[in-house]
Amino acid sequence: MGRSPCCEKAHTNKGVWTKEEDEKLISYIKAHGEGCWRSLPKAAGLLRCGKSCRLRWINYLRPDLKRGNFTVEEDELIIKLHGLLGNKWSLIAAQLPGRTDNEIKNYWNTHIKRKLLSRGLDPQSHQPMMPDDVDRRFDTLKQSVTQEAMTSSVTGNISGDEGGSGSSRDKGRHFYLDLNLDLTISLPYN
Repeated sequence: MGRSPCCEKAHTNKGVWTKEEDEKLISYIKAHGEGCWRSLPKAAGLLRCGKSCRLRWINYLRPDLKRGNFTVEEDELIIKLHGLLGNKWSLIAAQLPGRTDNEIKNYWNTHIKRKLLSRGLDPQSHQPMMPDDVDRRFDTLKQSVTQEAMTSSVTGNISGDEGGSGSSRDKGRHFYLDLNLDLTISLPYN
């Protein structure tokens, strides 16, 4: 079955909203409140689809929206909440009055990710990235992977730190298995 389209695309405006359209949407919602977004455009005299009206209202026109730069406190709260909730932008936005989930998501992707990387933190896990003092853990890990590769039926070699080139910072950071996965299929014999 599925849901019917939100509007007839042939008779709708697309692109930038005009001041007149914004005023119509604001006055309609002030008079009638937020209701059925699918029927709102026709009732308000707009040639837009309901989804477009809803997004325009929620992300730009609501009177309780907070405009301007994020504060340091908001930054830290977003980082803490992202560490707990992950990319659940609407749940994070619920804790920041006046901020939209879309605004927070965009701010995360353009500013906070870089801030975490500059602090040496992984933006997804919020854990410290591999510092120099952890290189010996990776050397041990490489040795165990090498031993497993030699004892298994898969032929492989560990590369990344061979030849002794590179700084101590890069040492052990980028290693991978180069596996020979040449498989053949044959008929079983009796």
